[in-house]
Amino acid sequence: MKTLTKLCSAVSFAAVTGFAAPVLAADTYMIDPAHAWVQFSTNHVGWANARGTFNAVSGEIEFDKEDVTKSSVNVVIEAASIDTNLEARDDHLRSPDFLNAEEFPTIEFVSTSIEKTGDRTGLITGDMTLVGVTKPVVLDVVWNSESPLPWNDAKIKTGFSATGSIDSKEFGITKMEGFGLGPVINLMIDIEALKQ
Repeated sequence: MKTLTKLCSAVSFAAVTGFAAPVLAADTYMIDPAHAWVQFSTNHVGWANARGTFNAVSGEIEFDKEDVTKSSVNVVIEAASIDTNLEARDDHLRSPDFLNAEEFPTIEFVSTSIEKTGDRTGLITGDMTLVGVTKPVVLDVVWNSESPLPWNDAKIKTGFSATGSIDSKEFGITKMEGFGLGPVINLMIDIEALKQ
């Protein structure tokens, strides 16, 4: 409703004054931690894909629907929130052998550019910082939808899905292969965010 109001105001401004309507700025969205799923999978000795998720995700999205290339994304993941459905394995993954979560408590992704590839699709390039190493990562993103909350139409939520992959060795995580894992880690991300 806020977006529609701003659009109508812009049209009215142009009609009344004769001047060009003001450009609508990007909208700010905060990631909803209760509805953010950052999941990963990696090959395990060829037997199966080992899978896990991170349970603590936060961040901010600046979403310019008129020109998505002007949008931006900043995501922060708590490394210690890793969950692979086995506590002993999770403790090992938090250790210096892998995530070194005590020394590097967060995994961060900050977008550097966005390319529109379709009506609701795009490629987001960004810097990912993992165990103190920063490397460029490209995510293939789909904007799913945006609508008011069913129980509160004053609040607007938008949602995205993204996929990508990283090479663990590029981030200095070299012990995965010793356990028959990776080295490629596939990322599957679903995020809902509330408009501010």
